[in-house]
Order: sequence, then C-alpha cells, then structure tokens
Amino acid sequence: IHRLPRSEDVVFKPSHCPKCLSKIRWYQNIPIFSYILLRGKCNFCKSRVSIRYPVVEFITALGALYFAEKYLIFGQVFFFVFYFSIFCAFVVHFAIDIEHHLLLDKINLFLLALIFPYVLFFHSWSYWLLGAGIGFGVTYLVTWGFYLLRGQVGLGGGDIKLFGVVGLMLGPVGIIHNIFLSCMLGSIVGLILIFSKIMKREHPMAFGPFIIIISSFQIFMPNIFTDMMRWAGLL
Repeated sequence: IHRLPRSEDVVFKPSHCPKCLSKIRWYQNIPIFSYILLRGKCNFCKSRVSIRYPVVEFITALGALYFAEKYLIFGQVFFFVFYFSIFCAFVVHFAIDIEHHLLLDKINLFLLALIFPYVLFFHSWSYWLLGAGIGFGVTYLVTWGFYLLRGQVGLGGGDIKLFGVVGLMLGPVGIIHNIFLSCMLGSIVGLILIFSKIMKREHPMAFGPFIIIISSFQIFMPNIFTDMMRWAGLL
C-alpha cells in the first residue's frame, strides 16, 4: 500500500521507516502488537506511524480467519488461497485508491492472473466473456459518452479495468448488479459527504472502494448478498 504507488520494490527491500529509513527489526514488525508496544511511533526517529498499518493488519487477519473457517477446516487449500488472495488484493486496492485515487494496473493484472484460470476451469467461455465485456465495455462507453457531453472523465481507467476483471468472476448478471449498486452506494456516500461539508462538490471522490465493497459481498458472501438483494426488492 505504501510502496506500490511510489514504484518502490516490494520483494527484496527490507521493512524500514519511511521517514528516517532505519531498518525495522523483526520484533518491531509483528502485526498489530509492535504498533501497540511502540505506541505508534518509530523506535529510532520517534516519528508517528500511520494508524493505517494496524488497521490493515487487523482487517487482513479477520479475512484470514474467515476464509480459514470456510475452507481450510474442510481441507480446501486451493479455495482458501484463491479467495484470500483476492481479498488481500482488494484491501490493497481499497487503501491505495482512498489515499491516491489510483487503482493500479499491477493489482488489476494480479487479480486477472488469479481469476482468469479459475473461470476457465469452473465456468463456460460465454459466461466470463460476457461478464468481462459488460464490466469493461459498458463502463468504458458510459465514461466516453459522459466525456463527450460534459468534457469530464466520469470513471478512471483503473475503475473500468477493475469492473472488467470483476466481471470475469461475477458473470453478466452479477456485474450488472455490481455496476448499479456501486454507483448507487457511491452517490449516497458522496451526497452525505457534500451535505455534511466534509467534501466539496467539485472534489473528486475515489470510486474503487465502492466497487470493492459490493464485489466483496458478491464473491465472498454470496448468500448474504442474495438475502440483501431480496430484502431491498431487487431480486
């Protein structure tokens, strides 16, 4: 989340303080616990460590427990790795888009590399092609039309690509639901932020988190999503 938008190495470069660049020792890098013991400060320069670190660690831990209970206790290692990997990519996408208003191609390609083999094995060609086509094509055409009419970009390229990748997983009906619900959720949150004067009307708002929230319910909790749709009268 910190390194990818800055084009920093995420494999070989050791953990370090972004302020003083001091190398963080292993016992200072234990998720959640090290943040508490260090009182949210770098052990060397005493600069404040973002609360984002323990929050992301906690959310990731909850995701690991959820998928472990759902799949690992039944010996379904493949499904645990598959769904937990998507979950982690969603967490990274969410946090980066909130801070930088970017949905990076690297993460979209990672999701594509996960989902593409899965749908080839579990779904028909027409299923995933139509889902991806609607996810990418419809949102691209709408954005292009909006630009011609208003001279403004409605959705960023990362949003459109994410719709396409998610469409592979959800299929045609699922991605239509996603487009409708993520737009509705984004509009509601945007209006609340504007009327509460937290955000100005002309200020751009990250849209990726709304795609990710709806996608998470559809992919990870399909039964709950279906119940919610029925309760709202949308099914």
